[in-house]
Amino acid sequence: MVFVAVYTGLRASEVIGLKWRCVHEDAITIEERYCRGEWGIPKSQASNATIPVNRGVIERIHWIKTVTVEVKAGTAVRRYSAVKATGPDDIVFASVAKGVPMRDNNILIRFIKPAARKLGMGWVNWQVLRRSHATWLKMVGADVKDAQAQMRHSRAATTLEIYQQFVPESQRRVVNKLTELTATGFVN
Repeated sequence: MVFVAVYTGLRASEVIGLKWRCVHEDAITIEERYCRGEWGIPKSQASNATIPVNRGVIERIHWIKTVTVEVKAGTAVRRYSAVKATGPDDIVFASVAKGVPMRDNNILIRFIKPAARKLGMGWVNWQVLRRSHATWLKMVGADVKDAQAQMRHSRAATTLEIYQQFVPESQRRVVNKLTELTATGFVN
């Protein structure tokens, strides 16, 4: 789930509510979301969209169909298939024990925060994953309008002012490119 969230920019409720019919060969369609027991429409009209996704992400989503999860139950170990069902209306990331949608806060507390602590990272939440995606888009040179479309924001200002963070290495790379202009005679 975290891999998909960070490489797509999907909101936690969109990842949790993702259904198999919405996973395409090279894209994901956001048509509904699941948040703390409630199914609903996407956050905004701009959020209801199909976004391009790297093939590696799609392959990783399909890979989880082959995964078995071991859960300790007292002294015993129970084994569950990571994916309960793969019908068009089935959830991609259903809970392994019951096959129901997961709760975003449980995933955050049980998995994301402990992993971040092990890595020596500061405070994290689902929003950090989304902001990382937006910032990475900026770092690889995405136009702000392309990043806006990928993030599914109704305004480019939201992407630019709130989601894309300042990265000193990116700034240095841009400043160093100015030398290329001088070398080609554009700047005297």
